[in-house]
Amino acid sequence: MPIIQSGSPADFLENHPFAEIRMGDGASLVRQVTQRDIQLFASVSGDVNPAHVDALYARSSHFHEIIAHGMLGGSLISTVLGTQFPGPGTIYLSQTLKFLKPVHIGDTLTVTVRVTALEAAHRHVWLETLCVDQDGDTVIKGEAQVSAPADKLRILRTDLPEPLMADKNLRYDQLLNAAKNLPRIKMGVVHPCSREALEGALDADRLGLIQAILIGPEPRIRSLASECQLDLSGLSIVDVPHSHAAADKAVELARAGEVDALMKGSLHSDELLGAVVNTQCGLRTERRISHVFVLDVPRYPKPLLITDAAINVAPDFDAKVDIVQNAIDLAHSLGIARPKVAILSAVETVTPKLRSSMDAAALSKMADRGQITGGLVDGPLAFDNAVSLAAAKTKGIHSEVAGDADILVVPDLESGNMLAKQLEYLGGAQAAGLVMGAKVPIVLTSRADSAHSRIASCAIAMLLIAHRLRELA
Repeated sequence: MPIIQSGSPADFLENHPFAEIRMGDGASLVRQVTQRDIQLFASVSGDVNPAHVDALYARSSHFHEIIAHGMLGGSLISTVLGTQFPGPGTIYLSQTLKFLKPVHIGDTLTVTVRVTALEAAHRHVWLETLCVDQDGDTVIKGEAQVSAPADKLRILRTDLPEPLMADKNLRYDQLLNAAKNLPRIKMGVVHPCSREALEGALDADRLGLIQAILIGPEPRIRSLASECQLDLSGLSIVDVPHSHAAADKAVELARAGEVDALMKGSLHSDELLGAVVNTQCGLRTERRISHVFVLDVPRYPKPLLITDAAINVAPDFDAKVDIVQNAIDLAHSLGIARPKVAILSAVETVTPKLRSSMDAAALSKMADRGQITGGLVDGPLAFDNAVSLAAAKTKGIHSEVAGDADILVVPDLESGNMLAKQLEYLGGAQAAGLVMGAKVPIVLTSRADSAHSRIASCAIAMLLIAHRLRELA
């Protein structure tokens, strides 16, 4: 029996029974392919071929950028057949496909099906299927065979829930795009004697972000490269016997201006930082060094900086002044002209029982009086009302920073480290970052860092150096 429902045409799917179909009939749809489409298709299909989902790999591939799965285009043909022509009630019997040209992010496809043959006994229909891009080039062609519906159907279109998917590479790609037109920097990679450390340096070098200068025991580095099938051709290696010597040599090169930045390899952070803060031959400035995480948190609308979660264990007030100023300076280099700085505590009221709340109030007042410059500083703020405008309004907080923070300044390393790692491992955040306050920026990596994290940190170092050069010009 025919199923006919009334309502707006846009709300319904209407088919074409076999009796109505004629040679040459057909339908088409127009669809722009987005990165989100590719990611959703990869997630559903499990096809995480790096040509489709890994921007770093794709840049080095034959296509030089991410391309769509071939079957993503094929699925659009299925969409036309199942929802437009012949429409609901159609049974897919077979499909041939020939892939003629890659589909890139942003391409607009016109997907067309056209009847080429009919067979009444089984209501079989053969259709030419074509996907044509915005330049008029055919990217996919083939032939479909279907069993067309017998009865007329007009069915209410099903509204599906919107899938929640964060683009974890969006801000990573934005960082690379911001850095790609800058001159590459000379980066001393200190003791790159693990696969992760060596690969991260080579990836950043291959992308043109850095000129990697490897500092460590040369025989061990070359043996590792051979074991991991990594190409060291064209790279400079400064041969030193062990990790302590690598840290000292790296600092020496930075002091002499032979490298612009440093990247921690597989040595312990204390080894490198010990050489950096050496009062006689280190890289100290008038500022205390501190670390700033730059996080891409999927549910937060902009980059989120957290400091200090890696170096200063229990900073006193003077150290916090430098920690705040270092983070503001880094935010400027990322293009945040007037960063909003939330000084975190457990509560949003000032109380002598919580030293963090007292420090926050004093830091805010220092910013009001120009002793901390370049940002809008407020505190104490609890985490919820620092990042959620709804939470801030509920608690009656009137502040330009509340609910819209660019920078979160934590009370101590323990709270900051837990916060950053919770956002990364439970909130799906991508993390990068730099050590600030030394004469050169320092990328402080960990073994768990992804290639994206290491490369993003190199891009941040490039942006910081370029910003400092503009200020000196």
